[in-house]
Amino acid sequence: MYKLCFALIFLLAREVAAPAVSVLPPMTIFENDQVRVIRTLEKPHVKGKFHEHQMNRVMIYLQLGKQRFEYQDGRKPVISEYEAGQVSWSAAEGMHSPECLTDEPFNIVEVELKRPGTGKKIASSLDPLKIDPKDYKLEFENDQVRVFRNRIGPNGTVPMHEHTLNRVNVFLTDQNVRSTEPNGKTAIAQHKAGEAIWSSPVTHMEQNLNDRPFEVITVEIKE
Repeated sequence: MYKLCFALIFLLAREVAAPAVSVLPPMTIFENDQVRVIRTLEKPHVKGKFHEHQMNRVMIYLQLGKQRFEYQDGRKPVISEYEAGQVSWSAAEGMHSPECLTDEPFNIVEVELKRPGTGKKIASSLDPLKIDPKDYKLEFENDQVRVFRNRIGPNGTVPMHEHTLNRVNVFLTDQNVRSTEPNGKTAIAQHKAGEAIWSSPVTHMEQNLNDRPFEVITVEIKE
């Protein structure tokens, strides 16, 4: 009986687990007057050149990773580890050199923020974090961004909600979602895991058309 229960649990876990994002080549995904979104490729045991970041960034890690950072300002080296799908804030910093410590490459999607931010608070009664706290989870928020994770179960539906800010969506799984606006207009959105897109304010409900969970990281820009 124990072995049978364990087998059923294992099969169920396989059914609901999201597929891993394939390692992708580095590129600038898109750029506008508010953000530049790039995908980096960290190669195993390669030490990068010293460089600096003049803009604050939101970092989305597509695979498991580990890095060692050296600094030119006398700070001690730092080792950071990441889980697949992890999101973090990275403030502008001086000259540093990263080295990938894993035996496998991994991607980072970096959202560089060109504006200082207004600190705007979201007051809408249709804010997705209020409407559907089961599927929407806040990662962090500051004066420049609000970052949340949206995970919709297989064939799941999100009720009518409103996005009031421009935003970057970074897909952790393949997207196949039907969007329905208040006037009944529908559209199908499809993207691959690892892609990122720019989205403007909208009010809609959504349905995951896949038999697997759908997961996306949203970076709202407080312009």
